Amino acid sequence: MFAVQPLRAILILGPTASGKSALAMAIAARLGGKAEIVSADSMQIYRGMDIGTAKPTPREQSQVAHHMIDLVEPSTDGYSVERWRSEALAAIAALNADDKCAIVVGGTNLYVQALLLGLFEGPPADEALREELRALPLAQLHATLHEIDPESATRIHPNDQRRLIRAIEVTRATGTPLSTLQSQWSSVPPTLPAGWVCAGLLPDAPSNARAINLRVRTMMELGFLDEVRQLLDVSPLGRQAAEAVGYRELTRHLTGMATIEGAVEDTQRRTRALARRQRTWLKRFERIEGSIWSREAPEALRADSLAAAILARQ
Repeated sequence: MFAVQPLRAILILGPTASGKSALAMAIAARLGGKAEIVSADSMQIYRGMDIGTAKPTPREQSQVAHHMIDLVEPSTDGYSVERWRSEALAAIAALNADDKCAIVVGGTNLYVQALLLGLFEGPPADEALREELRALPLAQLHATLHEIDPESATRIHPNDQRRLIRAIEVTRATGTPLSTLQSQWSSVPPTLPAGWVCAGLLPDAPSNARAINLRVRTMMELGFLDEVRQLLDVSPLGRQAAEAVGYRELTRHLTGMATIEGAVEDTQRRTRALARRQRTWLKRFERIEGSIWSREAPEALRADSLAAAILARQ
């Protein structure tokens, strides 16, 4: 007789506003006290950024323990994928050692990719080149990168010296743009560790867009604008946190650069664009062998029934 592999982790994927959190809570309820949730969201790591990141509410956190949220202040810069992966793997290992299942909810698909495949590994550091590049003004660094790798230059903030230098370094060392190398890495079909299960939500674009527009309006009713105002009263947001969807737009409103109506519309538009990019990532994750996918519209999602179906497959 073959030994049954214990359920070590359930990975829940889907675009924003597709119902991932509701599904995670439903699965946790069915597993009783034998499961806890691990967030794979790059913005839920920031303390105080609650409403706009759809962070689990205090009530939800009292029902099920959550990990990888509220880790650093929003003024902090430099929280890397590497750090998240290391801490998330440690959290999952600790849960498994306690005979509990980790419900990993993503969130940020780059985090999920790194969790399953490891990190993109480029050439070793060239300290002589780095010293030369550090002497250049940021504007010149950004312009240099734009010449050799326009895609990376678009993605990397012009003031992010460390990442600008690394992108130039990798491109010069390999003769291939960093963005191309990262794309090749991210196109590798992921595989799951033993005892892991993957479940995904893939609503059609129109129903996802409706859910996004409703979510943004609900966030505003819950006090999203006050949340951003209170954060800014304490300290300017760090570069990474300031780029979070909704926070950037409401900051523009609070500094007199946009009307509230315009800020809300821009938040909805930018969130829909985020969801489109996420669906591109999810096409890769659909190839995970044995993964389970639902295409129910968010407003019709029967989280408890889907949770039961997922667990019944084990």
